[in-house]
Amino acid sequence: MNNPIKRRTFVSRTVALAGVAALNSPRPSPAGEFTGKIKKAVKYHMVTENLSVMDKFKLLKDLGFDGTEIRTRDKADRKEVLKAIERTGLPVHGIINSNDPDITRAVELAKYYGGDSVLVVAGYDRKKPFWDSWKSTQQVIRAGIPAAEKHGVKILVENVWAGFLISALDTQRYLDEIDCPWVGSYFDVGNNVRWGVPEHWIQVLGKRIGKLDIKEWDEKKHASEGLRQGFGSKLGEGTINWAAVRKELKILGYRGWATAEVKGGGRERLKDIAERMDRVLDL
Repeated sequence: MNNPIKRRTFVSRTVALAGVAALNSPRPSPAGEFTGKIKKAVKYHMVTENLSVMDKFKLLKDLGFDGTEIRTRDKADRKEVLKAIERTGLPVHGIINSNDPDITRAVELAKYYGGDSVLVVAGYDRKKPFWDSWKSTQQVIRAGIPAAEKHGVKILVENVWAGFLISALDTQRYLDEIDCPWVGSYFDVGNNVRWGVPEHWIQVLGKRIGKLDIKEWDEKKHASEGLRQGFGSKLGEGTINWAAVRKELKILGYRGWATAEVKGGGRERLKDIAERMDRVLDL
């Protein structure tokens, strides 16, 4: 192409076509501060549509979730769950054992699914002296440590509304007395607000935090409508200072799972939860 006019025309057309192609191509979503650092999940039982195990996993994958978490008492067929994990690539990152004293069984189930944690709740027997509950629940956790070490699964204690471990310092002391790298905190951002401030808990617990549960709290609804109504607002519409939570997670260098623990539903409800998690966690 020796003719300079034709050459200029060819170059101009090529540039123009490239510009049109760029405009028509899908633009990648802008990355948030915690994109690639925090993995987004929901509890398996939050999927309430009447679907097969496989289709529930496909739904969560389609909505942009990175994983899910299953309770030991969920009735999903284990072989079907394992097949869904393998075919969809959506992991079961952990097992919810609550206050079942058989932690070893939950650890083995986590290992079976390829998960790396068991969520436990330290129960509180109000009919007995406080220190009995403190020591007996620590003993239950210690009994599960050999299995945790063997299978590479962490035992993570969640802060709940049991009237026990109600401050970050309580939780810190409780875990430090167990003194095991396979035992840590499953920090629920919303559960602690009745007694504390989420970002302050993060400061105190620090590297003890293994995973996060995500829910909202609305102090205004709590004050005007009753205690439980504090959980009545959607993610991002309550009074939790999510910017402050993110700031402390950044200082901590947190990388890991954040699992929504709110009212579940069908596709539209779960889609809304996914989008709200993206906003409050800057994913």
